[in-house]
Amino acid sequence: MTTSDSAALVDSVRQHRSAAPRAVRCAILTISDTRTAETDTSGALIRRLLERDGHDVLEGTIVPDDGERIRTKIGEWGADPRIQAILCNGGTGIARRDTTFEALSGLLERRLDGFGELFRMLSYAEVGSAAMLSRAVAGLYRGTLVVAMPGSSNAVRLAMERLILPELGHLIFELTK
Repeated sequence: MTTSDSAALVDSVRQHRSAAPRAVRCAILTISDTRTAETDTSGALIRRLLERDGHDVLEGTIVPDDGERIRTKIGEWGADPRIQAILCNGGTGIARRDTTFEALSGLLERRLDGFGELFRMLSYAEVGSAAMLSRAVAGLYRGTLVVAMPGSSNAVRLAMERLILPELGHLIFELTK
């Protein structure tokens, strides 16, 4: 790629970002067998970071790590035209009860493999080889962006600050054009 090709690509991304919506309408799904509204620090962190960046949080709830319950909630929110993005946390590991990946992989109509790949790469810099245990995933369901990240607050902060928030408006712009 030449320097002028690279500059044109950067300019194109800049144009798309400038046309992207400033506020995205979001829902937050915490997937956990143990968290409550009082102890859901990761869900609260997602909310704070979204609102700090000017996005709207329309819905938020906690469901047990049960594939059918996860699919039901994603189905409800995916059918709601107000919701543009669903941000999930929890259940992305490899423990027996971690079912988020299986629940979502059957629903996602188009996957955004780059999210999981980049999350694990960034996570590796922080936690080393344990990053391979994450099955963070993102994709599209009924025209809605769905992102699933681990349940730890450190992982949520990494995913939100380094990947999701910088591209959220741009992702929704691409979905709606």
